[in-house]
Amino acid sequence: MFEVLVFVYENYWHGESCPEPADLQPKLSAVGFDAEEIQDALTWLHDLSLAAREQSVATAPAGAGHSTQEASRTDALAQSPHSLRVYTAAEQNHLGAPCLGFVTFLENAGALPGPLREIVLERAMAAPAYPLALEDFKVIVLMVFWRLGLEPDALILDELCDDGASRVAH
Repeated sequence: MFEVLVFVYENYWHGESCPEPADLQPKLSAVGFDAEEIQDALTWLHDLSLAAREQSVATAPAGAGHSTQEASRTDALAQSPHSLRVYTAAEQNHLGAPCLGFVTFLENAGALPGPLREIVLERAMAAPAYPLALEDFKVIVLMVFWRLGLEPDALILDELCDDGASRVAH
């Protein structure tokens, strides 16, 4: 599944340019991806789109064509800068220390605000790998930024695209 996601990211740099799943599936098959792998990736991308849509509604400014109930939901989702995210045992087991450490790094760098973190974690928990490899987790983070139309800082992007194994200590 992750190879398909990387292919989509590399070939459709802007999320809006990505074709609909019905049009994307034959293109992925023509490239040589397995049908099951394609279906898993398309399902994962569909669920990412749903999460992104919910995020855009939740973070829209109050009075921007939304009801009072939606505005109060936005206020309820606002995160205090002093809040602390506690990971469940299932999240700790599925993601492992490297992925959770990377989330902390992104948060401390200011690259992953709370609402984006929650989308990343939800999509990571939906990934089939157990425990999730850090390289696969980085793909998930890239795909969340991609789908939301956000471009991370160049240094963060470099960190997301770096495999770490090829680094040479100075």
